Amino acid sequence: MMPSSQTVYHRGLERSGMGWTKQGFFEGDRLERERRTVAAMIGRFCRDRHGPVGEKLCAECADLEVYTRLRLEKCPYGETKPTCANCPIHCYQPHRRDQIKDVMAYAGPRMLLTHPILAIRHVLDGRRETPPLPGRRN
Repeated sequence: MMPSSQTVYHRGLERSGMGWTKQGFFEGDRLERERRTVAAMIGRFCRDRHGPVGEKLCAECADLEVYTRLRLEKCPYGETKPTCANCPIHCYQPHRRDQIKDVMAYAGPRMLLTHPILAIRHVLDGRRETPPLPGRRN
């Protein structure tokens, strides 16, 4: 039996002295999960549309992935970030927004086959209420 003062994390669950809880299921790892989800979508899109280039992305898709990571790093919502479709701030440049829409329209439905946990959690994240923008009064 594990001592009650020890905390163990496993696949988004936390176990402490009182049993398993959903610690971090939405909070705490939201931005990292968003990074992984977008990277998986871009990877799937690139492999299927631009052909395999070994394990690497083509230059255009690699550039888009770097751009998405940069946007996530600068997101004013931080860990409470809503999905981009529900976000009142459109931080992508117009041509980048078109690129990522194409990627998501193609790869989104296919994510259930290759990354079902990320896909389901992304859908659940999309159903969350958009929080007020930090630093602004409502």
